[in-house]
Amino acid sequence: MIRTPRASRPLTLLLGTNEIASAIAAKLTEAMFAVVMRHDVFPPVIRRGMSFHDALFGERREVGGAVGKRADTLAEIARIHADPSNVAVTTMHLPDILALRSLSVIVDARMQKHRTPLDLRSFARVTVGIGPGFEVGVNCDTAIETHPAQTGAIALRGATKAADGRARAIGGAGRERFVYSEREGIWRTSVDIGADISKGLQLGCLGQKAIRAPITGVLRGIVRDGSQVPTGVKLLEVDPRGRQACWTGMDERGRVIGCNVVAAVEKFISPQSRDRPLFHR
Repeated sequence: MIRTPRASRPLTLLLGTNEIASAIAAKLTEAMFAVVMRHDVFPPVIRRGMSFHDALFGERREVGGAVGKRADTLAEIARIHADPSNVAVTTMHLPDILALRSLSVIVDARMQKHRTPLDLRSFARVTVGIGPGFEVGVNCDTAIETHPAQTGAIALRGATKAADGRARAIGGAGRERFVYSEREGIWRTSVDIGADISKGLQLGCLGQKAIRAPITGVLRGIVRDGSQVPTGVKLLEVDPRGRQACWTGMDERGRVIGCNVVAAVEKFISPQSRDRPLFHR
């Protein structure tokens, strides 16, 4: 891994505050990168117990040994990065973040399945695209697959797989463990992540419509109360596995993706690692 003095750790901008982005942030922080996560309102974050998202609302979040802390100014980002285990989480705009110092890495982990990603290659030494919509040499330097059949695979050429609308199975449940918004509106809920719930239990309201649990299990994810929600996004997720349910920390999928982001980045910016094989931890 890259080992540099604290002040000169490579600066990484990570777009997205979801659980995959947070696992990547934790692994990059472990590898001595200074990470700034930038929130994007689309799509809403549901697996908040596995992400740094709620740091934006003053809540302490730790994932994989890294701690997310809100930053609203460049001075706050610098202060947060004084501790190498910290991740700065912000809503600041890209031009403001660029004023801090040159970016070594940009990782786009917003997982915006039905939007074409922007080409940000001119803003950093290496850009990494996570999930569908990325093509190496067109809008990124390298990409990481999130498709269930190839999760974590590193693409050094070509395009990542397009979204197919299929959810990976957990406890035998796929898409049926999610509830999607059928309209836009303000989301209201008082139910906490990790709660045991039964099928049909009301978990919140989108506008005037009651939203109920699709299956019995543990609430793995839910949009934060008071969020403005667009049409067609995930509102909540239920894990049917009972005691084996996972709703905090880093799961295996996030760990594999995060490790391979580090491996891919180091192939670009670390001369001593160019002959090192890509790896899983």
